[in-house]
Amino acid sequence: MSSGIRLAVFALILSLLATSALAGEANVFVYHRFGDDRYPSTNISIETFAAQLQLLKERDYTVLTLGEIVDRLRDGKALPERCAALTVDDAYTTFLSGAMPLLRRFGYPVTLFVNTDTVGGRGYLGWEELRGLAVEGVEIGNHTASHLYLLNRKAGEDPGSWRQRITADIRKAQRLLETELGRRPLLFAYPFGEYSPEVIEILKGEGYRGAAAQQSGVVSSGNDLFTLPRFPMGGPYATFEGFREKLAMRALPVTVLSPAGPVIEGEDPPTLRVRIEGRGIDLTRLRCFVQGQGEAAIVPDSAGGAGAYLVRAAAPLAGRRNKYTLTAPAKDGGRWYWFSQLWVNPTR
Repeated sequence: MSSGIRLAVFALILSLLATSALAGEANVFVYHRFGDDRYPSTNISIETFAAQLQLLKERDYTVLTLGEIVDRLRDGKALPERCAALTVDDAYTTFLSGAMPLLRRFGYPVTLFVNTDTVGGRGYLGWEELRGLAVEGVEIGNHTASHLYLLNRKAGEDPGSWRQRITADIRKAQRLLETELGRRPLLFAYPFGEYSPEVIEILKGEGYRGAAAQQSGVVSSGNDLFTLPRFPMGGPYATFEGFREKLAMRALPVTVLSPAGPVIEGEDPPTLRVRIEGRGIDLTRLRCFVQGQGEAAIVPDSAGGAGAYLVRAAAPLAGRRNKYTLTAPAKDGGRWYWFSQLWVNPTR
């Protein structure tokens, strides 16, 4: 074999490997309100949303429902090389008036998560509108009945009583969605993006196939299907430039060694132990950013073996919810990798 042919074969192999890596990933985005300036923290302008959809078209992305992505990952099937999903939480009326005309124009599917206690209330879609959307092909998932803080316990509530209350709220929403829409949702979205191993256990027991959170990141074949990351597109994040940047992100291949869940118990700031598969990634430039603080310390974890790290913020975390966001570039400098670890302090 001549050197020219060998080089061509080698280039083809590299291309196939790169395609295979990308084919196991999907960039998922979460929206709330469209063209409603009264609520800037959860709103995106119609013009910006239209520009984002145009970018998906220009870059030849395949847009799938979140349910189809979950099904493919569960079944071990490849995702398209450039894959994205658009999800919307809370079922505000601006989804129908602002987002749907654009989604129809571009022919893109969408997944809508509904909290049923607000259906028909002021600013929220009614059941007749939701039925029409379901018939049109909009995928609808469960977002609880009352949009409660799932991790909070009432005064004097023991773990068993808490579990019964949370399960009842989820079941109430599920019954209404099945009765009103004639179909059984198999996807769930955590209110406020908060979850725990105990909540995940409830969802699995109820027969759900996956659940969406709100920590930013790229869905990959290595993901826990009950903690699916989504890039938020509201407030300061709802820009064309931010969308373009997040669309280019790849999944940082992180395995969380500890803790088992995102709830802060005792140590604050919490220590995150991870293992990172660094093939093709420049881990010498690995960084962790903390909301309100800047960078966190990252040190090799000798007890964890190759690729293991300890990550810890410099000071206690601010707010009820916070994140450790890990990023690193590819060794060839062509793209960036991203992973976010959610932290929740239910006492705040």
